[in-house]
Amino acid sequence: MQHILKYCLLILSLLCLSLNVAAQKNDKIAAEAFVKRIVKNHAASFEINYIASAANGNDIFELESKNGKIVLSGNNNISIASALNHYLRNYANCLISWNGSNLKLPATLPKVPSKVSKTTPYKYRYYLNYCTFNYSMSWWDWERWQWEIDFMALNGINMPLAITGQNAVWSRVYKSLGFNDKDLETFFSGPAYFNWFYMGNIDVWGGPLPKSQILGHEALQKKILERERSFGMKPILPAFTGHVPPAFKDKFPKATLKKTNWTTFPSVYILDPNDELFTTIGRKFIEEQTKTFGTDHYYTADTFNENTPPTNDSTYLSDVSKKVYQSMAMADPKATWIMQGWLFHHGAKFWKPTQIKALLNAVPNDKMIILDLWSENHPVWQRTEAYYGKPWIWNMLHNFGGNISLYGRMDEVAASPTKSLKDPNAGKMVGIGLTPEAIEQNPALYQLMLDNVWTDQPIDVSSWLKSYAKQRYGTRNENAEKAWDILHRTVYTGGVLPGGPESMITGRPTLAATTRGTRPKKNYNPSDLIPAWAALVKASSELNTEGFKYDLVDVTRQVLANYADTLQRQFAAAHQKNEMDKFNQIAQKFIIIMDDLDKLLATREDFLLGKWLADARRMGTTTAEANLYEKNARNLITLWGDRNATLNEYSCRQWSGLISDFYKPRWQKFFEYANQQHRAGKNLDQKAFEESMKDWEWRWVNQVKPFPTQPSGNSIDISKQLYQKYGATLTDFYKTAKKQINKKTNITENTDEP
Repeated sequence: MQHILKYCLLILSLLCLSLNVAAQKNDKIAAEAFVKRIVKNHAASFEINYIASAANGNDIFELESKNGKIVLSGNNNISIASALNHYLRNYANCLISWNGSNLKLPATLPKVPSKVSKTTPYKYRYYLNYCTFNYSMSWWDWERWQWEIDFMALNGINMPLAITGQNAVWSRVYKSLGFNDKDLETFFSGPAYFNWFYMGNIDVWGGPLPKSQILGHEALQKKILERERSFGMKPILPAFTGHVPPAFKDKFPKATLKKTNWTTFPSVYILDPNDELFTTIGRKFIEEQTKTFGTDHYYTADTFNENTPPTNDSTYLSDVSKKVYQSMAMADPKATWIMQGWLFHHGAKFWKPTQIKALLNAVPNDKMIILDLWSENHPVWQRTEAYYGKPWIWNMLHNFGGNISLYGRMDEVAASPTKSLKDPNAGKMVGIGLTPEAIEQNPALYQLMLDNVWTDQPIDVSSWLKSYAKQRYGTRNENAEKAWDILHRTVYTGGVLPGGPESMITGRPTLAATTRGTRPKKNYNPSDLIPAWAALVKASSELNTEGFKYDLVDVTRQVLANYADTLQRQFAAAHQKNEMDKFNQIAQKFIIIMDDLDKLLATREDFLLGKWLADARRMGTTTAEANLYEKNARNLITLWGDRNATLNEYSCRQWSGLISDFYKPRWQKFFEYANQQHRAGKNLDQKAFEESMKDWEWRWVNQVKPFPTQPSGNSIDISKQLYQKYGATLTDFYKTAKKQINKKTNITENTDEP
């Protein structure tokens, strides 16, 4: 019997070894394909080698030159990719980035002088926000997703949110419960609004959703997950939080349902977690999802997302949490709940220690991880005793709605992750991550945050920026370094703001200093940014990478947008004094800036309305579908909802085409109205004007109209022309404004408000 047992153990060991060898072979095939995608014809210069994890179990990579090859060693393909990224940046002066990559490799690749070894102090490196999937990713195809997954791997991400393709799973689950396609037509949202539908905020808006889209996203999700897992990533899939179709009340009249309302949208139905159907549906969803997409045992579920619970009773809140977790665990005993800590910030008045503890403590500590969503500005972990013992992840949120604005807190991002990691009060901090509502903007800030992945020391921002500029632009340039030093001290020391400052250009026209959705407040003097612009213009005689051209355009854009904001305050003051000639003169300057901005932004694909709309239309399989998707795309970035929505301009974008076709005409109508009222001897009625514009705005949302999808004009030439046009004028303008304020208030502090 012992001989038989030993023989069986030997066979089992050989089988496991065979499976491990096969798995590593597949891993290597995936890694080699990745290297070819990145460095193309230089792939033969690299060798891939697998090593054990670090002593603490965390990921590790090594990099060296050996036998004429550059050897990329790591414990998995994320580490291999990170080794390649380290080589490209630190030895080849290259950088792969959203807004302009520099991959000009020499014919003979530089050697690594001595072996490099890096171990990450973070078990988890999280990526994405529910909102990112719409504000940035609504119209992504597989090619764009493939690039992003490679970017994740290069930067060490191992825990991405993966919520594409949910509707196919929900369709099968609800049909198994007796619902039909007509029932679901009043449930599923349009493709630009999936994530608010998934979070239980809205039903149907932007729909009805075509079946082709449901099937297309299911197929896309399978590709996304296969590629993410090939790197060793552990994607986070969704779980059930109680959001059910409107027809649920008719199918299950005895079910305990409650209505919740989000902003101005109609109420949605939420199934009470104590209803026996809750865990039944939750289990069915996880089982169907696992059958369709597999699982890595991590699930996202956010109860009460921007909705206040019906009671603050701790027993109720505890029961809710237990039921949500049970609905996962019944289908997957290995389930771990990944929960956003956003509700504790957004609903801080409700979520006091008793309520937070009730929600969190109902789930075992090893079965829940909290995402501290906005750690760089509002770290909730500091006021919850590090989430009362739960593992948690430090995240940078930064962007809201995809707004275009130079903004960030570089010093905070460079120091706080490691400072928190070493803080004895930080409890079980197990990772870091990025949770932006939108990406593809402020690439330097995001790269800085990602560079925390492989270090347990604070990053020196000044020296880091010099290296970053060299990698992004391919060579060192003193003027570029000067520009980044100024950017660091101005826009990137941005203060604790609710996201980057928006420009009044994109706000609903008004004489007020702000609107409900537009906050132009800045934590720097606009005049202090002009020398950075001048330095980049000077650098343009030597630099020409795509990243440099993007940065030059972006800084030029910010300077002109800042000027427009100041002009808005000036024409408002002129109107208040009844100086209509002056009002119209300044208003005309404001309009000209919009024309100049539109022409400037047209030089970069990153800033084209036409691309966003064309990508949306391309997703449609019929003309009717393409028209629906274009409406979704237009609606999200302007009104967000219907003509009376209160979220208008939340997702505003400074894009070519959007400025010329939406923002500029709207401001022109405002100026016409102001003059008309003046001639009639009447006051400017803001509410009446906005009401009169709602039909015009809604017609724009429903238009079908093509815009350029390819850049036009030379970024450097046009930036130079605008500098010649505005540079000296703006310098004098801000000096005069400062003197006027100092004279009026008898102060000497720096300010640029006129």
